[in-house]
Amino acid sequence: MNRPRFMLATVGVALALCLATVSLWAQGGRGFGQGPPRRGGGPDAQFPADREVFQYLLSHHDDIRRTVTNRDDGVETLTESDDPQVTAKIQQHVAAMYRRVEEDRPIRRRDPLFDELFRHADAIEMEMEKTDKGIKVTETSADPQVVRLLQEHAKVVSSFVRNGHAEARKSHAVPPSAPTRPTTAPPATTP
Repeated sequence: MNRPRFMLATVGVALALCLATVSLWAQGGRGFGQGPPRRGGGPDAQFPADREVFQYLLSHHDDIRRTVTNRDDGVETLTESDDPQVTAKIQQHVAAMYRRVEEDRPIRRRDPLFDELFRHADAIEMEMEKTDKGIKVTETSADPQVVRLLQEHAKVVSSFVRNGHAEARKSHAVPPSAPTRPTTAPPATTP
C-alpha cells in the first residue's frame, strides 16, 4: 500500500472512532469505559434472557391488558393476559425486573426515564403478587420525585402494552418534579 492510501485509511479509521464516540456521548451512552461499580458499561449475564422475554411481550402486546392506579406514595398495577404463555412471560418479566431493581442492575440506560428510575432504585419499595392471569405490582417510595418517576414509568409500560415495539424504540422524558394526585388510569388494551 502506498503512503497516501495508508494515511487516508488511518485518518478514516480515526475519524470513524471519533464519530462513534461522539455519537454515544450525544445519545447519553456510556462510551467505552466500564463506569462505576454495579452500574456497568454493558449487559450482564442475565440480560439476553431478560431482553428475549421483553421482546416476546412486545410482540404479544395485543394479548395483554393492564390497569394502573396512582397512589399518594406510588402506583399499583395489574397486568394480565388470557393466553397462558403470555401470562407466564409477564410473571417472568416482572420477577426479573424486581431483581434488577433490588440488585442495582439497570437496563434501558439509553432511555432517560429508565436511567433516572434506576438511579433511585434504593428509594423504591416493591411488592408483587401473582394472579391467575398475570401479576399485581405495588411500587412505592417516601420520596415525592421517585413517586413521580414510578407513576411515569407505569404510563410508559402501559404504552408498551398499547404500542408494542414502536413504543420501545422511543425515549421517554423524566417527569417534572411535582407529584401527581392519585388517579385510576383506564385499562391499557388494544382493540
